[in-house]
Amino acid sequence: MKILHLISSGGLYGAETMVVALSRCLQQQGHTSTIGVFHNLHSPNVQVADHARASGVPVELIACKGRLDPSAVMALRKIIRDRQIDAVHAHGYKADIYGYAASRGLRTPVLSTCHTWYDNDLAAYLYGVLDRRILKRFDMTIAVSESVADLLRNAGVPGARISIINNGVDLAAFEAASATLRGELGENKIIIGTVARLAPEKGIQYLLRAAAVILKQHPDVVFALVGDGPDHKQLEAQAQILGIHEQVVFTGVRRDMAGVYASLDVLVQPSLKEGLPMTILEALASKRAVVATSVGAVPRVILHEKTGLLVAPADSDALATAILRLLNDQMLRQKLAQGGHELVRDSFSAEAMAHAYLQLYQSVSRRNNGHHA
Repeated sequence: MKILHLISSGGLYGAETMVVALSRCLQQQGHTSTIGVFHNLHSPNVQVADHARASGVPVELIACKGRLDPSAVMALRKIIRDRQIDAVHAHGYKADIYGYAASRGLRTPVLSTCHTWYDNDLAAYLYGVLDRRILKRFDMTIAVSESVADLLRNAGVPGARISIINNGVDLAAFEAASATLRGELGENKIIIGTVARLAPEKGIQYLLRAAAVILKQHPDVVFALVGDGPDHKQLEAQAQILGIHEQVVFTGVRRDMAGVYASLDVLVQPSLKEGLPMTILEALASKRAVVATSVGAVPRVILHEKTGLLVAPADSDALATAILRLLNDQMLRQKLAQGGHELVRDSFSAEAMAHAYLQLYQSVSRRNNGHHA
């Protein structure tokens, strides 16, 4: 089959790595999977395009002059026709809107994967409302967790057009990586890391409060905040106020994520809201111990005391207690890391994800117009 993925990206985060992993597996299975990346002129970011090309996945850059650009719709429509695309697969509200508009009047089925919505401000809320209305008209909408599926049902998306597919990770890319970040932060340091867009829903402020407690007992620990986002300066100011700024490193967005995970002693996911985080799957694929909040589908991956430690969201004391427990018990770290790796290998591989999506593409395509691979 010929699949066109669409994504508008602000960096290389969970949805982006999922799209590339899915496309790479589809290519390996003999299908054509192209990623259409919006080149937003007001805030250009094509890291996902670079990552896709490096992974051997073809990319189409789609110039976009604003939120509603008819020329981008026409460019997409031309790609769908010229390449005889069998299915358009959108990721995110902008991709949903443009993918739907470009496919209108064509017989090409349109699907969307919903990771979740973060209605943090009025603009994000309004985009979420518009997105959920458009998704009612899609041929199929894929949720990464049951909680996201519930959001879709509550928004009026027909249950028959909702499917749940687990995110998956390419284990081979993470199992044998060199610890590239450790060389920068100190070979003998204990490194606690989080990998996230620096935004309110990620709960980084609670991790920093926990860090202040942890550093009183373990002054040799370094906290690595990997990623960027709108809360960057605010979080830097918080670290300064807490008196921990010398032990907190803001690395920015990294391109060597396998090497980043390999450098960590513990990965912390302090999110207030999530779908099924790729960060956790990647950390477990790297055999890292994980502390995470019990939000979204996280408890399906982090089984408390088996594959990681779970804490309540927005609770810095609970975070500190769980992290300290791991720092003080290397055997427990190793046990949880091994258990998590086995779970990802058995249930959350990129190959399993690609197989599930391929079956869905074929089913929707047959239902729509009889196209076949």
